[in-house]
Amino acid sequence: MTTDKEIISLMQEEAYKPMSYKELEKYFGIESANEFKDFIKLLNQLEESGHIVRGGNDRYGVPERMNLVRGKLQAHAKGFGFLIPDDRDHPDVYINAHDLNTAMNGDIVFVKITARSQGGGRLEGEVVRVITRANTQIVGVFQSQETFGFVIADDKRVSRDIFIPQHAFMGAVTGQKVVVKIVNYPEGRSAAEGEIIEILGHKDDPGVDILAIVRKHQLPEAFQEDVLAEADAAPDSITEEEIIGQGRRDLRSKRIVTIDGEDAKDLDDAVNVELLENGNFRLGVHIADVSYYVREGTALDIEAYNRGCSVYLTDRVIPMLPHRLSNGICSLNPRVDRLTMSCEMEFDENLKVVNHEIFTSVIKTSERMTYTNVRKLLTGEAEPDIVEKYAYLMEDFKRMEELAARLRSRRMKRGAIDFDFEESKIIVDSEGKPTDIVKRERSVAEMMIEEFMLAANETVAEHFSWMKVPFLYRVHEDPDSEKLMNFMEFVTNFGYSVKGKGNSVHPRALQALLEEIKGTPEETVLSKIMLRSMKQARYDAQSLGHFGLAAEFYSHFTSPIRRYPDLIIHRVIREVLESGGTLSDKRHEYLSSRMSDIAQQSSERERVAVDAERETEALKKAQYMLDKVGEEFEGIISSVTGFGMFVELDNTVEGLIRLSDLTDDYYNFHERQFALIGERTSKIYRIGDEIKIRVARVNMDEHTIDFELLDMKPRKEGGFSRGGGGGKPPFKGAAGFKGFRGGSNKGKPEKGKGGFADKGKGGYAKNQGAGGGERGKDRAGAGGTGEGKGRAERVGRGGAEGVGQGRGARGAAEGVGQGRGARGAAEGVGQGRGGARGATEGIGQERGAGRAAGGAARRIEAAARADGGAGQGRGEDSGRAEGGVWRAEGGSGQGKSRRGKAGSTPWSEKRGRGGAGRGKAGGPKLSEGGSLSARLESVGAGRTESGVARGESKRGRGGIALGGEAQAGGGSSAERSAGGSDWASGVNALAKGGRRRSDDGDGSKKRRR
Repeated sequence: MTTDKEIISLMQEEAYKPMSYKELEKYFGIESANEFKDFIKLLNQLEESGHIVRGGNDRYGVPERMNLVRGKLQAHAKGFGFLIPDDRDHPDVYINAHDLNTAMNGDIVFVKITARSQGGGRLEGEVVRVITRANTQIVGVFQSQETFGFVIADDKRVSRDIFIPQHAFMGAVTGQKVVVKIVNYPEGRSAAEGEIIEILGHKDDPGVDILAIVRKHQLPEAFQEDVLAEADAAPDSITEEEIIGQGRRDLRSKRIVTIDGEDAKDLDDAVNVELLENGNFRLGVHIADVSYYVREGTALDIEAYNRGCSVYLTDRVIPMLPHRLSNGICSLNPRVDRLTMSCEMEFDENLKVVNHEIFTSVIKTSERMTYTNVRKLLTGEAEPDIVEKYAYLMEDFKRMEELAARLRSRRMKRGAIDFDFEESKIIVDSEGKPTDIVKRERSVAEMMIEEFMLAANETVAEHFSWMKVPFLYRVHEDPDSEKLMNFMEFVTNFGYSVKGKGNSVHPRALQALLEEIKGTPEETVLSKIMLRSMKQARYDAQSLGHFGLAAEFYSHFTSPIRRYPDLIIHRVIREVLESGGTLSDKRHEYLSSRMSDIAQQSSERERVAVDAERETEALKKAQYMLDKVGEEFEGIISSVTGFGMFVELDNTVEGLIRLSDLTDDYYNFHERQFALIGERTSKIYRIGDEIKIRVARVNMDEHTIDFELLDMKPRKEGGFSRGGGGGKPPFKGAAGFKGFRGGSNKGKPEKGKGGFADKGKGGYAKNQGAGGGERGKDRAGAGGTGEGKGRAERVGRGGAEGVGQGRGARGAAEGVGQGRGARGAAEGVGQGRGGARGATEGIGQERGAGRAAGGAARRIEAAARADGGAGQGRGEDSGRAEGGVWRAEGGSGQGKSRRGKAGSTPWSEKRGRGGAGRGKAGGPKLSEGGSLSARLESVGAGRTESGVARGESKRGRGGIALGGEAQAGGGSSAERSAGGSDWASGVNALAKGGRRRSDDGDGSKKRRR
């Protein structure tokens, strides 16, 4: 019978040309009808899974030979995404928001490569097919519009709201957290459509927040009946017949203890240390034999595979196995018989393992010890009754302490990296409200158990690696050379250095740095940056080594109650032991075929668990800080970005100080130094600095906290003077001038002198309000960002790469000017107050308060503000063009935007060098029927206020900000443009050539270079 491997291998051959199913049938010599039927079924399965592709001519081939890449889509909250290819050697592929088709975050997709950078390193593509849907359900907040509704997803990577028809409400009302089943996926500009299948409760009800996170990550809470039935069938105790019949080694006479946290209930590891007559130490690590009770192919086994691991949230645990097993017969409770898998290791005086054994056993633990009591006993802090109770174990604990210290010393010498991060524990009351945040202590007791588990994991991994049996390993590959080089360059800012070059750096050099910075203010920060420069550990069927531990062999052996990979290798170990050290060829082949799939599934489920745990922690920390708004704290700058800096408090709570809140100066972000530097004052904020902050805001929707610096002096109104003395008072709203000097020029702008905002290197961009100030002058800096309630914060890559954020702005990135109410945008988008949710990559959209093009929760509440009219504007088309030209033409009350000329390649030299809008105003006077604000409000279009800038800056040279609201009583389109009052007031720029035309109000056009 033909196998899937044979088909794929054939298609991967260099000489293979796509064949039809008839040609493949002939090639493989298929004759019987049943064999042909199975062959066609196998082809269909391979096609559905995305391992092979059927072309338009019904010929089959593998994706990589047909210019397609298979992988997982990682969407961004701003609308675009990246393909993470299955082939780890293939670079990630950028996917524009308009090229996602119906794909959503987490989907397995085929992507066609459409563009490559000159070096071939950066790729862009479009989704051509969704193979597997990751999002069948969405959790979010319901908003009713009577005849229809929308669900705003909690996951911000779902950038469009879900449309809910009236018949699918299921009784939900506005403000409730709901679970939505997706019926139709988003296509083009149409939003996804869904039906409500579960109402979790009002978003402010106690417990709903955590429940929403559980549903969002699709964490299974309850076990199915068949799973519980199998768990209930497990015995409560162990019989002597079981022990003897299985040939288990009896260790019940030994002093073996468990050491865990006070609140632990699933005790899956126990230890003992003996001093042998030859002076060597014997360490015994005994792990609950869960594989004896969870057999392959059972409902318990399938459920454990699907869950992957236990998930530990703030106020609950979602276990991998039912409590009947995890807290019962599998838990190594004190003074009862339990079946275990043991690894005993003998260490000589040099801490080399000179002998080891791995075997099935039965134990009876002497005590259930806690980390706190063991620490107190070893440090002499224990109360007299504790000392008396555990006196018979004191010698054992001292031997454990000595052995663990020596094991740790040896591990550090070989180059293992030890990240000593401070972890926190959030204390909650009966309703789930956080009452305190305390640091978790990493005492000698925790470090003892950690060293013993590491030793067992390494010994087991090496043993079975040499036996060449199918196995699962925990691997941590060498860091990405570019990231590591950036880190090595970064530490030089603190006066440190790392020996080595790129990925040739030995982990010993990194550990030496950690030891050097221990106890310094920058210790936590540098440790985190180092960790971010490394790859994530994962599971693999091959032993690829563990960089962080400097270990050649490593596996997870010690927690089969809460990790499926541990359970799997216990099952393999049992089979090998029971079959006399070998496996049959058939069994070897079957296990080998399963290990890669189990490794991938376990890695993915671990990632989901970590994300859920982090989100829960962020939620509870935000809740804890809610009543701390206005209070002052001391903290340390933990991260610096283009949009602000993160500050971590002593209780591990982290908050953001936005650049828009740094009002004493204009700060530029220096990426390599991870620093913000003031243009005028040269004040520097960098990672590791200690600062005093005040809690400014807590956003419970985003689970974020905003801080503000104490004693922050406000920026002077309208700007600040720059250059020599003798200048006039600071000008208002001026940016984009190429020079500004004091002295004889008296503070006036001058052509080509200096670099205030020269070709993308400027930073101050503010617009004149409606009808005031100097007539007709567009005040956006080249490379700056227009400011409503925001400003440009950073310049780079030939344009503004900073973020100006306004009140209520939800988030932005790379060259975004935002006004109040703007939900978010990316890379070169200017938005005004009440503006659209945004577009990406230099795309302008005009949809009033609409949350997304083509459909949003509040799109009916506002009309777009298009050039030249007060009525409703469509602005749905976007211009992504070589010249970056985006046109809006006004009519009698309606404005339409048309797509610009296509042509530019996003990663090419031309990217972002296109300028911004070309505005043509036409139609009747805006004064007819009152001001623009009044007229829009009269048709329910929301608020429009004067003086609100609309800025757009792209990644190349140029960048403009559109003017404020029209004056009541304005005249023709030419008059409106001259008066600086229309949205397109005085603007006619083509940034590609670096030129700028400004209407000085007298009808004449002047060019500036």
